[in-house]
Amino acid sequence: MAQHIYYCATTTSGCARPAAIPPLFVPSPILPLPPLRRRRSIPSPMGATGHLGALAVAAARTRNGVHARNGGRPCAAVLGEPLPAALDDGVGLLVHPSADFAAEALVSSTQQYREMYQRSIDDPAGFWSEIAEEFYWKEKWNPDEVCSENLDVTKGPIKIEWFRGGMTNICYNAVDRNVESGNGDKVAMYWEGNEPSDDGKLTYSELLDKVCQLANYLKSVGVGKGDAVVIYLPMLMELPIAMLACARIGAVHSVVFAGFSADALAQRIIDCKPKLVITCNAVKRGLKTIPLKDIVDTSLAESAKNGVDVGICLTYENQSAMSKVDTRWKPGRDVWWQDVVPNFPTKCDVEWVDAEDPLFLLYTSGSTGKPKGVLHTTGGYMVYSATTFKHAFDYKPTDIYWCTADCGWITGHSYVTYGPLLNGATVLVFEGAPNYPDPGRCWDIVDKYGVTIFYTAPTLIRSLMRDGTEYVSRYSRKSLRVLGSVGEPINPTAWRWFYDVIGDSRCPISDTWWQTETGGFMITPLPGAWPQKPGSATFPFFGVQPVIVDEKGRELEGECSGYLCIKKSWPGAFRTLYGDKDRYETTYFKPFAGYYFSGDGCRRDKDGYHWLTGRVDDVINVSGHRIGTAEVESALVSHPKCAEAAVVGIDHEVKGQGIYAFVTLVDGVPYSDDLRKSLIMTVRSQIGAFAAPDKIHWAPGLPKTRSGKIMRRILQKIASRQLDELGDTSTLAEPGVVDQLIALSDS
Repeated sequence: MAQHIYYCATTTSGCARPAAIPPLFVPSPILPLPPLRRRRSIPSPMGATGHLGALAVAAARTRNGVHARNGGRPCAAVLGEPLPAALDDGVGLLVHPSADFAAEALVSSTQQYREMYQRSIDDPAGFWSEIAEEFYWKEKWNPDEVCSENLDVTKGPIKIEWFRGGMTNICYNAVDRNVESGNGDKVAMYWEGNEPSDDGKLTYSELLDKVCQLANYLKSVGVGKGDAVVIYLPMLMELPIAMLACARIGAVHSVVFAGFSADALAQRIIDCKPKLVITCNAVKRGLKTIPLKDIVDTSLAESAKNGVDVGICLTYENQSAMSKVDTRWKPGRDVWWQDVVPNFPTKCDVEWVDAEDPLFLLYTSGSTGKPKGVLHTTGGYMVYSATTFKHAFDYKPTDIYWCTADCGWITGHSYVTYGPLLNGATVLVFEGAPNYPDPGRCWDIVDKYGVTIFYTAPTLIRSLMRDGTEYVSRYSRKSLRVLGSVGEPINPTAWRWFYDVIGDSRCPISDTWWQTETGGFMITPLPGAWPQKPGSATFPFFGVQPVIVDEKGRELEGECSGYLCIKKSWPGAFRTLYGDKDRYETTYFKPFAGYYFSGDGCRRDKDGYHWLTGRVDDVINVSGHRIGTAEVESALVSHPKCAEAAVVGIDHEVKGQGIYAFVTLVDGVPYSDDLRKSLIMTVRSQIGAFAAPDKIHWAPGLPKTRSGKIMRRILQKIASRQLDELGDTSTLAEPGVVDQLIALSDS
């Protein structure tokens, strides 16, 4: 029995305007200096006081290439110049935008950023309303109620609303609006398949036709506003088409990464009770064929046992992976996409929805093992995903944009589908593997399509680093102008390689911090606005007020480390966990009343730059020292013979917890005790003796999903010798890695 998904909230509280924020990047004398106690001062959403003014002076000084703190050695570069030699602490380097880049940038100076950010905090309703006006609304929201919020559990139920009463449709704004503005012949999507010879493209007009045909089919089988549709597809163009078709008719899509097991898919189907499932018969990843339809069949059988009987399985024939005749079939339930969808009209009326009506459900992992159904609504998410994409990548209408993420994750929602298309961008959708048929595939694609913006994960960057520069230097990559990083903190060594090797020292890197729950970027560089530091996410996006708090929830000012929270809402914030409001409030708002708790640790340096240190549940407490796993991993990877590292905590009878490091070496480097000692000394010298790993576990590879996410749960079980509790390994790109790691446990 399908069910409608609606979000309702109670309790009203307007978006308060805080006191004026100390201006950013202005000469120091203008800024009040903090009192010399506990590094605390007048609270500021930037978590900043006098040190921000000092940065302007320091930044100007380092443009000359020297810094007294580093003995006169070079510690600055301008875009277009190779980076100077690495500094001992890895954080003293500043990379400035060049004058040419800044002159053409949407945000071209720290002063412009400061003014825009100040406005977004002082007058969030006015700031976001002006941006929202750029989109089409069938009916406008009440200008006196742009935002209504309560983030304090002690004052009633949590509530976040933006633009309520405004009627719009995100599909119309992402597709129809571009066609109607005269860009119907512009390429909306390029598609690159598993084989280099497999490719395709759709203009905005062609995309609109295909979206409407699928939307009409969905309506014909009874799917309507509020109904859930589960999408289990690889990165075919049909995946974003399906998302847009659901949005067009007000249905709520729930995309499940097509690497999840049948059990994981069944869990999600049982939770959201969809009217139908959309999948394809199979996909090829490199030389491996993955029978997706078989996985769906198993999950639907399991769902039926639990009382959720899905009546239709719409299946796309992916001919490059499997033919119809080889596909298992259940007559009466299974329907071939190609047999029905092309028969429907290419015009489909838009379902206008309220800004606070649900847009999609996306399930993310939870500490209890039960997936969390993160629910995003329409209006605020539309405005925020579009705006963050535009500014974080300094988007230009001529750009060719490629994000390597899968639409099964939030990055694929916000920065493959909605954010780019809302800006009228040309997007590249890639179905294959980045190392097939060889590790140069990414750069072959960049040259083939003239990609100008390349957005990927640190895991992929480190993997490509391991293969050296040979596969990079074969290709020109001259089209690239902006790079981006997503998914985890990028260590300075990988940042430098990304900048120097992939970007030829001429492309700024947008190192973005955000989450499934935030809907869009929260802390990110703006490429033309200020100097970057390798490995730092830099400063908050417009309207975002990050704070770092201690264990008691007290805001820390200046240079500090602690828990990263956000005070005040932003348009892209998720509204609830589907069917579990208690868990929503307990997980995100009860730890620190009055704040959204990100679950991440963060360090702010003396210049006000933010450095993400990993999940707080990825913090190891060694003899009273709280050590972020990301910090140790970054130190290990800085070793010239270490390609990748993953760190977990293990029980230690003396220290409470010990540090257990899985280390993948550069190709051709043999394991040795001397190298093990050298790696440990690297950590000791960069962080301290207290952070030295207790165990180095040689790892030919790390257990990762096909999206590149390291499965730390599995590493934890191996390190703890809980081998009978490894759980589901079906989502791994290379399941055999687990057996290799177990075999090397005592080496």
